[in-house]
Amino acid sequence: MIGIEFTTFSLIGRCERTGMLGIAIATSEMAVGSRCIHVAPGVGAVVTQASTNPRLGHLGLNLLRAGYSAPHVLEELAANDQFVERRQLGCLDVSGLAAARTGSGNKAWAGHRVDQNVVVAANAVVSAEVADAMFRAFQESADLALWERLLRSLEAGKAAGGQPNGEVSGGLFVVDREPFAMVDLRVDLHPEPVAELRRLADAYFPLVPYYNLRPRDPNVPSAAEWLTAQRRRDGD
Repeated sequence: MIGIEFTTFSLIGRCERTGMLGIAIATSEMAVGSRCIHVAPGVGAVVTQASTNPRLGHLGLNLLRAGYSAPHVLEELAANDQFVERRQLGCLDVSGLAAARTGSGNKAWAGHRVDQNVVVAANAVVSAEVADAMFRAFQESADLALWERLLRSLEAGKAAGGQPNGEVSGGLFVVDREPFAMVDLRVDLHPEPVAELRRLADAYFPLVPYYNLRPRDPNVPSAAEWLTAQRRRDGD
């Protein structure tokens, strides 16, 4: 029997300055943001891809809440999944400690890159340069907001070749200290989801402070009015 092929590239990142956590991802299947992204503020992040089992993401976050380190979380996830060799997993804990696991059943090129505050994972991509480019882009952009770093890293993976037959969905998810996301953008059934994420991000990123302010001050003007005022203040 020929196994179903799943192809994905992703990055988990943490901002050393702010403690923000997030994931950027693109894949050849639709609705990747609903299945593979698992992030909790003040807790950590888990990405589950390839033959994805979303339960592992929820289990991973619960283990992080219980105080498990990222490497220990992946050990427990592997021990509790009979199909772990078909999975690709990444984990980043609240301290920035990172871990990843690429099962032997993943299709080449498949692998990961891990360092403090970052995990890159890719399977069935054109070459190792996809992961390497993503890793470099994240490491070289430490002065930028986390959401921009994550998206630039995803773009770097796409520019390095991405998946042989392209992608159809993507997601970008970032949390700070609040229980809700600072950024939660998704693209589905699109011929160029990474480029579409950038189009959405260029409109949304300038409004991140606005949507963070509005829950505390419902008297702020509309998003369009606020943005116009900000641009005037900044001299744009």
